[in-house]
Amino acid sequence: MARSRPLLAAVLLAASASPALAAAEIPFPGVVLQALDKVTARTTILTLALDRPVQYGSLSIVARACLETPPTEPPESAAFLEITSEELGKPARPEFTGWMLASSPALSALEHPVYDVWVLDCSGDQASSLPEALEAPEPATSSP
Repeated sequence: MARSRPLLAAVLLAASASPALAAAEIPFPGVVLQALDKVTARTTILTLALDRPVQYGSLSIVARACLETPPTEPPESAAFLEITSEELGKPARPEFTGWMLASSPALSALEHPVYDVWVLDCSGDQASSLPEALEAPEPATSSP
């Protein structure tokens, strides 16, 4: 995950003129995606846990990271996704690998003839992902 932070900072800086967006990002254990089947015109909301593949049609989607800017900064959610196409009788073919930004889905998009996938938000409890030093200390208990 440490290798992905400089990349996210570069993507966020490229997407905005404000260097403040690259401030301390908050990691999350999951990501919320929206997927469109262009043939049936049906959209589906997908909630993925990190590093667990989810099948959507012939696509296999794996989220590797989901980061958000802190509440004091302009809102932004970014997810690192690996999407492969798995058709019957053919080897899996990579369709997309990289960061997707919720605020700019066209900046880095999946190009597939049947499916569209884009990031909506990060999901899960952010506190479980924060370093111990940033978590609130437990209240002290006094013994009688």
